[in-house]
Amino acid sequence: MNRATTGDLRWDRHMFDVGFWELALIAVVTLLVVGPERLPKVARTAGLWIGRGRRMLSAVKAEIDQEIKAGELKEILEKQARSNPLETILDDAQGKPVTGVSKSVAQKPRAAPADKSDSASV
Repeated sequence: MNRATTGDLRWDRHMFDVGFWELALIAVVTLLVVGPERLPKVARTAGLWIGRGRRMLSAVKAEIDQEIKAGELKEILEKQARSNPLETILDDAQGKPVTGVSKSVAQKPRAAPADKSDSASV
């Protein structure tokens, strides 16, 4: 049974569950295998590789997020196209009768605007 299924809260905070003593053991073994004169160069190389890995992972994550947002935008546009097609909007703008509206409402004449100059001259 692993820690993820037992409900151990430490598993959520530490993905690999590597503590101080495990890191110290890895450092001592590396020092013994590599030697003290080559250890700084090996540590620098390891740091560069880890940095490259993080940047690559970040780029992949950003690309996935961008694809998800593009898919969501596509769904919104499709939903909007189904609910209010562009042709209906253009017909409204050109003054053509709107489909689904009674003829009496669509053809009702508008009242002429009141002339403000008549009231100002009194």
